[in-house]
Amino acid sequence: MRPLRPALLRREDGVRLPCETLIDLLCLRAEQQPDDLAYRFLLDGEQDEASLHYRELDHRARAIGAWLQEHVSGFGQPILLLFRPGLDFISAFFGCLYGGMIAIPAYPPHPARRTRTASRLEAIINNASPAATLTTSDLLRAAEKELGSHTSGMNPSLLAIDSIVDSSIDGLAQRWIRPPLNADSLAMLQYTSGSTGTPNGVMLSHGNLLHNSEQIRIYYEHTPESRCLSWLPPYHDMGLIGGILQPLYAGFPSTLFSPMHFLQQPIRWLRAIARWQITSSGGPNFAYDLCVEKIAPEQRAELDLSSWTVAWNGAEPVRAETLDRFTAAFAPYGFRREAFYPCYGLAEATLMVSGGFKAAPPVIAQLQMERLASGEVVPAEAEGCGVQSLVGCGRTIPEQEIAIVDPERCTCCSPARVGEIWVRGPSVTQGYWQSDEQTARAFGAFLADSGEGPFLRTGDLGFLQNGELFVTGRLKDLIILSGRNHYPQDIERSVEQCHPAIRSSCCVAFSVDQDGEERLIIVAEVERTCWSGAARRTGKSEPGDDLRQDEWKPVFKAIRAAVSQQHDARVTQVLLVRPASLPKTPSGKHQRRACREAFLRGGLQDLCVAD
Repeated sequence: MRPLRPALLRREDGVRLPCETLIDLLCLRAEQQPDDLAYRFLLDGEQDEASLHYRELDHRARAIGAWLQEHVSGFGQPILLLFRPGLDFISAFFGCLYGGMIAIPAYPPHPARRTRTASRLEAIINNASPAATLTTSDLLRAAEKELGSHTSGMNPSLLAIDSIVDSSIDGLAQRWIRPPLNADSLAMLQYTSGSTGTPNGVMLSHGNLLHNSEQIRIYYEHTPESRCLSWLPPYHDMGLIGGILQPLYAGFPSTLFSPMHFLQQPIRWLRAIARWQITSSGGPNFAYDLCVEKIAPEQRAELDLSSWTVAWNGAEPVRAETLDRFTAAFAPYGFRREAFYPCYGLAEATLMVSGGFKAAPPVIAQLQMERLASGEVVPAEAEGCGVQSLVGCGRTIPEQEIAIVDPERCTCCSPARVGEIWVRGPSVTQGYWQSDEQTARAFGAFLADSGEGPFLRTGDLGFLQNGELFVTGRLKDLIILSGRNHYPQDIERSVEQCHPAIRSSCCVAFSVDQDGEERLIIVAEVERTCWSGAARRTGKSEPGDDLRQDEWKPVFKAIRAAVSQQHDARVTQVLLVRPASLPKTPSGKHQRRACREAFLRGGLQDLCVAD
């Protein structure tokens, strides 16, 4: 692997200075623009705010870095970060880097989701063996409990960083020693979402993060006059790199708030965009659907979205109808369809792999659904039944190559065939922490016909059309019924749209082997109003199977009809489950494998079942 070149940042006097690490970057910002706002965090999701300027962030990072240098033996040790979204997380992340350590962002212990968060945290601790843990005073007891139950006798150092900020920050900051790092030094472990199994620790170097940040700056056309807003979780690559590191890299302020505040009231996202005249913000596809569904017309009237020039959409399949619906709902209030920015990326390539031109509208391909199921890319003559609309995710970023490859033969596909997306370039990371075999399998691929490589095998399927990348689905999630390929997200979309009782973006489709044949299973959450209404009518807090005929028969019928008519597939079993019960990743993706495994062991708490 060739050494990464340092990033070059322009000073106010026009001189370009090399930045090999994120430490160089923050030190430069603190020197050149010390009193400029770096981050604003909305404590209540709306008005109550806290802020960090570049000089203050640099000072905090030096103090935390010095504490780590004095309490952890040697540079390059993994440090676990357990924080709620907020400025403390940002201080701890950069403090970890200033200490010469490897940051591991992770979800903090959460009583309401204890089983889910604890199992993920246990997997991270067992894999990374952190030398210390940083958190806050209000999470200290919960962190001690989690670490005590998962560290198998180890006793890593534990620090509540607000104790540093409140007392000894100046003395520690003065004792900080700049660590001997370069572009190839590891900066963090980004644990994958676990949508396909146990999370893996992706090893991101300082050079990876700086290179990808430069590509995002170029493609999004960010300038010091840009303004960013993000509610995405900082433990996820899009929230951390897109919402926190990119504004720092390009030198403009970022406004942040908690994902929970967005989910509770999606209007908060658009209000904040209007209030601070945000130019760059985005999220997964479901977030745009949620805004259309949950923001009332009278609430929309207060918005001015004309400043929003980059509305990125990634981390899950981008739906053409979502772009249409959101534009129709918010165009009267300043939103322009051209602002939509569909993109594709993954943690193993730092973040961004492909994106479009800022001013260009999204590219939509109309394809024959039947031929696409056979892996063929054939344009459809007109919209309608049997036509699949796919949204393009832009072109490959500079200094990078995308190849579409037959996943079994490892040979390049023709432009008219769907294949696995392979990537190589400076943003591709070093592999998985403590997982040599998986690293070799995912990051060491070579083309059998030309010998070119190594490439990263993304596990995603897609094709290139006139240089535009179209992503069709996950290789491991592909459903094969009677010899035909079905992408689960297409079936899930049909199910979600077939009846108002089904929650949007809350359906999972997968197949299981029964009697030597693949069978299609649908699991869907019902709307809260339907679930609570059924409970009231029966006088039960847990509506169950006795409601199947009276309450849910039309829903089952609609699901089977939609899948049959739109996909020519037979549904073997439908499970309707309570709201917010399907397992999802930190970024909101469906955990299809986890849902399938729960189904096979009888672990899904179903509201009712139709065989």
